[in-house]
Amino acid sequence: MASEGYPGEGKGGGTIPGTDLPAFELHQPIGAPIPVLIAAPHAGRVYPAALTARMRHPADAALRLEDRHVDSLARGIAEATGAALLVAQAPRAMVDLNRAPDDMDWSMIAGGNAGGARHSLANRRARSGLGVVPRRLAGLGEIWRGTMPRDEFDARIALIHAPYHAALARALERLRDQWGAALLIDLHSMPPLGSPGGRQPAPEFVIGDRFGASCDRGLVSAAFTFLEAQSRVAAHNRPYAGGYVLDRHAAPARGIHALQLEICRSSYLDARFAETSVRAGAVIRTVAGLVRALAGEVANLGGARTTPLAAE
Repeated sequence: MASEGYPGEGKGGGTIPGTDLPAFELHQPIGAPIPVLIAAPHAGRVYPAALTARMRHPADAALRLEDRHVDSLARGIAEATGAALLVAQAPRAMVDLNRAPDDMDWSMIAGGNAGGARHSLANRRARSGLGVVPRRLAGLGEIWRGTMPRDEFDARIALIHAPYHAALARALERLRDQWGAALLIDLHSMPPLGSPGGRQPAPEFVIGDRFGASCDRGLVSAAFTFLEAQSRVAAHNRPYAGGYVLDRHAAPARGIHALQLEICRSSYLDARFAETSVRAGAVIRTVAGLVRALAGEVANLGGARTTPLAAE
């Protein structure tokens, strides 16, 4: 299932309930030319009819929940650099891969969470409406009509969430074992941010490292140095420091580093944030350059003897 222009091992994994389609696609170039994996957990746009039938405002909710067309950016960046690539096909409306599997608003489940605590630290994001199955959106309200059977929720976790994270863990370990270190770039998009103090340009990128916990600080420094040289404005950890993906997979002491990279939607989408614009190509080139710069830093951290070469 390798995409055109992207040589190497490619395969689908998991299953989107109600379809025979894979929940995600994983592409691993032959020889792993750089120690970087790009993941797009909120890129999925495969909506089974049964799912949309239960959504109050399916088109509006999908547009708000998705990192719309960030998969196009991720594929372009991976093809330009030789990075491994993991792209979700299952939509965030069905299951949010950047949330813990128990970060759930159990009142959405018919019968609730039998025998379990209704509120805990584990489901703190769910209480704001954006748990592992999103419940509501600001300005739009409730996403769903009625409750969900418990077996349907369990199937989403078993068929989408669990295999996605298992595949991500294996791919990162494979890169780490080859290079001595590996870097996950968890790619997202964000609504336009306000200008700090009203005078400075608004950030176009936000780099999240869980406030220093998810990667070597030299990687963050290298990222900001590169973006500044490209005249791109970036913020650090605010308002997005990274989520469950970084908490689960980052292990700098074991050679696995992780960053979350948010890209402003106005940088690559049209005015409705619905389709890609002519600016998308420049964003791909910028982030591909960033990936190349970070790949060299990661190789040095791993003690690799050769500098990684970008794919031609």
